[in-house]
Amino acid sequence: MAYLGNAPARSFISFERQVFTIVNSQTAYALSHSVTNENDIRLVVNNVVQEPGSGKAYTATGTALTLSAALTNGTDEMYCVFLGRATATSAPGAGSIGTAQLASDSVTLAKMASGTDGNIISYDASGNPVAVATGSAGQILTSAGAGAPPTFAAAGANTPMFGATLGSNSSSISQNTTAKVVCNSEEFDTNSAYDTSNGRFTVPSGQAGKYVFVSQVAFDTTSSSQGIEVRHYKNGGGVSSNQLYGDSSSTFSGSILNALQTTTILNLNASDYIETYAVAFNGGNFVFASTNSMTFFRGYKLIS
Repeated sequence: MAYLGNAPARSFISFERQVFTIVNSQTAYALSHSVTNENDIRLVVNNVVQEPGSGKAYTATGTALTLSAALTNGTDEMYCVFLGRATATSAPGAGSIGTAQLASDSVTLAKMASGTDGNIISYDASGNPVAVATGSAGQILTSAGAGAPPTFAAAGANTPMFGATLGSNSSSISQNTTAKVVCNSEEFDTNSAYDTSNGRFTVPSGQAGKYVFVSQVAFDTTSSSQGIEVRHYKNGGGVSSNQLYGDSSSTFSGSILNALQTTTILNLNASDYIETYAVAFNGGNFVFASTNSMTFFRGYKLIS
């Protein structure tokens, strides 16, 4: 029997079908083909055909499909049928691609927006990405704690820092007499915290912390059995010392210089002050010697 028009095999075609992966709380989905409007597709949710149009179940334009209400993954199912064979494809509409549509590890550095050289990507207190501004040469990245992105800051320094030597020999000092060693020739003093007039280092305001102090005193002694001691004083009271005793076989004789050093680490507050004291005992008088800068007082703050 003859047919009018096209033969049946050419008259009926299968409409293309797209199955969606439901994303909780999401109402925007991407169509695999561009459409003029929502009437170009039939949307089926849980085997129920939905009504198209604004204020209805869904709208569509380009490749953007927008639902009037979000569905639940694992509970709801959704697919659409394109009412006609697609003749071309187009790029997804703006804002139509969600996380579910992206393959894992699909975003490369080449696809990221350009930024400022040296910036670092971090997150703010709300979990939003932020750019950490580029630091200066020599700076280090410092944590600002929870709730704030890190920042670049200057690297720590062992300051305050000072050094001073004895400019000239002291006058003669009686044995067993503890005397302050006033190093009056300043080598360096980063915070102007050392006073050459009284041999005192005072912790500046805002510079509390742990400090290292090193003092060396050269004694010009005359007794073969004389002992020597170098001390650090904090706020007028002794906090550390080092002693050395001589005997008949030692070099403690006839104006030979004998240098003794002591090192101290102290936890200090602002306005605390440190001084060097020394004493020679069990012998005759003695002198603090300045020869070759052998008598000195130096110190610095530890980086915390």
